[in-house]
Amino acid sequence: MSTADRPRTPRKPRPLRSRERREEIIHLAEDAGPAGVDELARHFGVTPSTIRRDLTHLSADGRLARTYGGAIAVPRGRAEPSLRQRDGQAYEAKRAIARWAAGRIGAGQSLLLDAGTTVALVARMLPTGAGLTVTTASLPVLGHVQAREDLTTRCLGGRLRPLSDAFVGPLTEVALERLSFDLAFLGADGVTSDGALCEAESEQTRLKELMARRSHRVYVLVHAAKLGHRPFHAWARLEGPWTLVTDDGAPPETVEEFRRAGRDVVVVPGADQNPNHHSTTGS
Repeated sequence: MSTADRPRTPRKPRPLRSRERREEIIHLAEDAGPAGVDELARHFGVTPSTIRRDLTHLSADGRLARTYGGAIAVPRGRAEPSLRQRDGQAYEAKRAIARWAAGRIGAGQSLLLDAGTTVALVARMLPTGAGLTVTTASLPVLGHVQAREDLTTRCLGGRLRPLSDAFVGPLTEVALERLSFDLAFLGADGVTSDGALCEAESEQTRLKELMARRSHRVYVLVHAAKLGHRPFHAWARLEGPWTLVTDDGAPPETVEEFRRAGRDVVVVPGADQNPNHHSTTGS
């Protein structure tokens, strides 16, 4: 039954505290399907901007997934894990991907490093004495480069998103609009063969799209389990060409699906193989 078939009855006057209202938003999204901002505002007798703040808060906590104009419940057991929880997942594959990515960096280049555990490993492997400029919104990346006197480091501020340990939002986007980069290394929660990157909330996807637009060359770094993965409902579509970099744990038929769709794909061998050997196809 659709949401339209199950109208939400407006609440009686007693105003709810923000925590109570957010808990009820979760229950409504679980019981009656997608929750729209205007509908929720009428239900609770508050302004749409209040509901948007509630949805942003719940999305940042991994309890709702943002959609255009509202949010849906995250299926039980599929809440967004924190960066710390993800840190040890597929570590050898991430390290091999990061080593390959660091090998693409040339002297004097301006780099944009996204949030995410694989990109943070790239920060640990940056070449020394190369006169690089590193820009990031990621706290783990900053932690890896802050003591490097051979780097110029720039931090993009904004709203701190605790689950990803990174800044997002309008302030981050404004800062990006004033910069450009030779290389961008992006992460993602999932990537599909039609060229879309999946994230938990729309602020993350908007930021990735802007990062790609401001960069001459874009690499999306994801280990094999993320190929075709759709854990959330916010999506980024990158306007220009970009290269997908994954590990050799990816099934050949999945890699071929991406290539048939015209994606530029690099498959990096495992950590115990020669990191300079790779396979690629142009888009």
